[in-house]
Amino acid sequence: MSPLPFLLILLSSLPSLRATPTYPAHQPLNLHPTPTTPTSSLPLSSSKKFEGSSDLVHLRYHMGPVLSSPINIYLIWYGKWTPPQKLLIKDFLLSISQSTPSKIPSPSVSQWWSTVSLYTDQTNANISGNVQISGEFSDTHYSQGAHLTRLTIQHVIAGAKLPVDHKNGIYLVLTSDDVTVQDFCRAACGFHYFTFPSIVGYTLPYAWVGNSGKQCPEVCAYPFAIPAYMAGGGPVALSPPNGDVGLDGMISVIGHELAEVSSNPLVNAWYAGEDPTAPTEIADLCEGLYGTGGGGGYIGDVMSDRKGRKYNLNGRRGRKFLVQWIWSPVLKACAGPNAID
Repeated sequence: MSPLPFLLILLSSLPSLRATPTYPAHQPLNLHPTPTTPTSSLPLSSSKKFEGSSDLVHLRYHMGPVLSSPINIYLIWYGKWTPPQKLLIKDFLLSISQSTPSKIPSPSVSQWWSTVSLYTDQTNANISGNVQISGEFSDTHYSQGAHLTRLTIQHVIAGAKLPVDHKNGIYLVLTSDDVTVQDFCRAACGFHYFTFPSIVGYTLPYAWVGNSGKQCPEVCAYPFAIPAYMAGGGPVALSPPNGDVGLDGMISVIGHELAEVSSNPLVNAWYAGEDPTAPTEIADLCEGLYGTGGGGGYIGDVMSDRKGRKYNLNGRRGRKFLVQWIWSPVLKACAGPNAID
């Protein structure tokens, strides 16, 4: 696979804040869930010509927990968000669950998540296919200011009026397009980690994703925006499936981070590389790949609606999304339900 050099995105965290964590005495996650039977019935090409396949990828399990119980997402809306913006993101999140009505046509968001669900913990329990929104909090007063650091994001979580769910919870902080964040646009469009008990009181898996629409869409909302140096003779910007460059780009980043926080919530489960402070995780391995034939600057074969808007996944209420593929532990390759021969 040839990663896109201009996509500086989706680093799970930078080394300066990725020192090997120390864990509190209590058990922060459920390490002994009821085992479930793994499934590999993905609607993928029978030719096994999956993109990104490589014998050089050494993705290993490091014995830590995965989110194998039903996953509860707690949304923190930081800054100014309109009801339609919130609804679009929530429709994507609610499309993930495998209990989503089967009338959603293939390829669907829940089928995309089934690749994530192939990953197991040491008890052979899979990452849960049951994903739900269990709480929301709106921080409209910018409690930590209009510029956030990686540590002040944890203060945002501490100040949110949400339940403490250290067994099944993911705390997803979403910042509006007027909020700047440490390393945003320069080295990250989103990241995940876990909270420090000294700040939040508990060890809780969390992720942050920012809306890049006004700040750096050419970096964080590619391929809906193209860097200036690629103009003229290079790829053209694709039409976003929901008509919002910032939000449509943000949704793929959200999918990326949720896949990684579910498979590596305490940074000691699934990743490649020898350095746990800078792991290469299951979505990092497939950055820039959205369909068959992707690589070398091409995102792969995706679909178009009647208005020419590009997508590769169907969601609830007729929504369509363009979301990057995920590394499959079964196929040893990047995979998505829109794969073709």
